[in-house]
Amino acid sequence: MPLNRSDLPADVLALLAKGTVIPAHPLALDAERRFDRRRQRALTRYYVDAGAGGLAVGVHTTQFAIRERGLYAEVLEAAMADRLAWSDRPMAMIAGLCGPTAQASAEARTAVSLGYHAGLLSLAALAGASEDALIAHCEAVAREIPLIGFYLQTVVGGPVLSSGFWRRFASIPNVLAIKVAPFNRYRTIDVVRGVVEARAEERVFLYTGNDDHIVLDLALPFAAMRDGTPVQVRFRGGLLGHWSVWTAGAVQLLARIQAELAAGHGTLSPELLALDARVTDCNAAFFDVANNFHGCIAGCHEVLRRQGLLEGIWCLDPAEGLGAGQSVEIDRVYAAHGDLADDAFVRDNLARWLA
Repeated sequence: MPLNRSDLPADVLALLAKGTVIPAHPLALDAERRFDRRRQRALTRYYVDAGAGGLAVGVHTTQFAIRERGLYAEVLEAAMADRLAWSDRPMAMIAGLCGPTAQASAEARTAVSLGYHAGLLSLAALAGASEDALIAHCEAVAREIPLIGFYLQTVVGGPVLSSGFWRRFASIPNVLAIKVAPFNRYRTIDVVRGVVEARAEERVFLYTGNDDHIVLDLALPFAAMRDGTPVQVRFRGGLLGHWSVWTAGAVQLLARIQAELAAGHGTLSPELLALDARVTDCNAAFFDVANNFHGCIAGCHEVLRRQGLLEGIWCLDPAEGLGAGQSVEIDRVYAAHGDLADDAFVRDNLARWLA
């Protein structure tokens, strides 16, 4: 049966509205590049215990190639089963959806059958389509599951989308949120404008995926004009591949931002705002910015490997690995920003997660 926004558990909807940390779940493989069920379970347990408010599975960080290997349903089912077996607290479970309309709709039906709450819809496969065709695609998939829009950066295949597109997208009744990840301030503002023009700023939750400005997206208000008056909009939380590592630190960071905003009536300390540059510096190493994001998945794997959560950095595509000099860059940010890491938390719990 199709899933509508009105069908979602009230506690999950409230969690998303308040704002939470949603890591993009990596894929654990063994040395033969086969699905490593034990390590995958350990990752899910790590995110739950770190305090994440949800999991995004089957997304870019999980590797789109799981579909070609027939692993899509198995990986989604594993994350759901492991999350439910480990904790009964509310968590938003989000499935990645991609491909042409028939494929994305079928993936949405699979996600609904497994108990997922929403689908993060990638438009990369339709990058050359008209705006009308893109909206028709989104409307069709939204008939199956509540949607989270995804403004994917162009360097990894995302189309450029106008504020008019986002106005029309935010007007779809079964749209729940938008992950804003163009890594571009102009295009980020286009999303804000579109949501405000649709009068959907209270209904459609903005989540940052802008790895180059995570802290500032969460800390600063955005304003767009409507009827001659500025309307302020805030990002509620983040749905990030970057938050697949050092996740306990990310949870603490978001809680600190939310607490300072509440206590200071919307103001934040310079010390907290200065963390934006430090977090971005870490992301540059983890996502391999120096090599145009070649090692963006393997870099996150490398951090998890160093912590013991993954056995290796293997990806389904043997050509995917660390970029030139990336390991040295990760060494550098560990030395410079180690206080942002959660290595001690992982060390104290790793044996339990791997059991």
